[in-house]
Amino acid sequence: MQDPFVGTWKLNVEKSEFDANHHPTAGTMVFELDAQGNYLMTAEGLNAKGEKVTERPTKIIPDGKEHPIPDFPGLKAIATRTDPNTLTVEARREDGTVVGGGTTVISADGKSKTVTNFGWDSQLRQFKQTTVWDRQ
Repeated sequence: MQDPFVGTWKLNVEKSEFDANHHPTAGTMVFELDAQGNYLMTAEGLNAKGEKVTERPTKIIPDGKEHPIPDFPGLKAIATRTDPNTLTVEARREDGTVVGGGTTVISADGKSKTVTNFGWDSQLRQFKQTTVWDRQ
């Protein structure tokens, strides 16, 4: 049986609820599994100005343990699969303070996923949003 997270996902702009400072007009996210069973997520899209935006590739290790976040000294990622269709990730400082995170839920039919995430963007503005993605 294929992992429900693996695949290519297209942002459904109409069904998503964006933060006021983040309103993409398009997006594609790809989830793959590496040889160790960890996720590799890549994403790109278009911002409100129509400019291409590419997220840094992210490795997600859903073992419930802290893992350093590359290029962000002092931050650790903790990822868990609370059930077969739910993946939760948090970013924490060394003192345990949560600075961002998100929950991804795959629909029962596997055709869409809903991502609720929060944190601070590269300009240190706090955000919270819910995005809906359709399997391609």
